[in-house]
Amino acid sequence: MSGDVRVFNRQRGRAVDTRLLRRMARSLLEETMGLEEFDLAIQLVGVRAMAKLNQLHLHHKGPTDVITLDYAAFGPESGLAGEIIVCVDVAAEQARRFRVTWQAELTRYVIHGILHLRGHDDQDAAGRRRMKREEGWLLKKVGGHFHLSKLSRKTKVSA
Repeated sequence: MSGDVRVFNRQRGRAVDTRLLRRMARSLLEETMGLEEFDLAIQLVGVRAMAKLNQLHLHHKGPTDVITLDYAAFGPESGLAGEIIVCVDVAAEQARRFRVTWQAELTRYVIHGILHLRGHDDQDAAGRRRMKREEGWLLKKVGGHFHLSKLSRKTKVSA
């Protein structure tokens, strides 16, 4: 395993700069968390795809914000290995609710997934509080290095 991050945009609701998201995730893992060994895939999906994945993996009905699949147990090397699936539509909806940008909410979900892959658990109130604090701190760090608003890729307009 080495330091690899891949981003796949499988939704059409919002134009996302996947290269920037990849650089942000890589910076977070290497520079902020000090990881050298990681293999991370980030999937950006729409509501229908997320609802299917939520049913398949968690046996819950309807879409959710983020699903994290930890693959570290399947590999011989130590380090972070997994997949983070983010529903961009839910990120946009929650961003309106919390009065933040959808780009910040999308970034928060990626951070949330990475924290799960690092062993954080939000199943109880204390764990949720710790995780939210860590998410907030990491989001601030990422936002200090990158312009989150630039995650919104401008679409080309044809004449």
